[in-house]
Amino acid sequence: MNQYHQFHLELLKQTYNHLLSYSAFNSSDINPQDQEFLDNFIELIEYCENFTDQYIEKGQQICLHWVRAYPDLVPVLPRDLLWFFGGDCLHYMPDEEINQFQQLDELRYDAEAKQQAFNYGEQRTAFFKLEK
Repeated sequence: MNQYHQFHLELLKQTYNHLLSYSAFNSSDINPQDQEFLDNFIELIEYCENFTDQYIEKGQQICLHWVRAYPDLVPVLPRDLLWFFGGDCLHYMPDEEINQFQQLDELRYDAEAKQQAFNYGEQRTAFFKLEK
């Protein structure tokens, strides 16, 4: 598993745990649709851990369902996951943001081509000028 994949797998796990703090998901009498969403999210994490063929498609489905079913929680959805899963998820990203992720990917590809170390998490933090 490369750092890029590992970064996004960890982000999926953190996001799942973060979702559990919201009222739709932390109730003792959670409704069946919300429970199904959580179950599908856990399945996505397992797919990513095992590199199951359908993990990209499953990720797209989860992200798109999230946007449609939980619009109030869209700010909690990491933009990185929209980029990672791609496809229709990219419709929820402005062109400027897509360009930034493309540039970061190009840096990663260049480093890999030159067989140089590339820590995706660190490079992402620096590229987007995020606090550590």
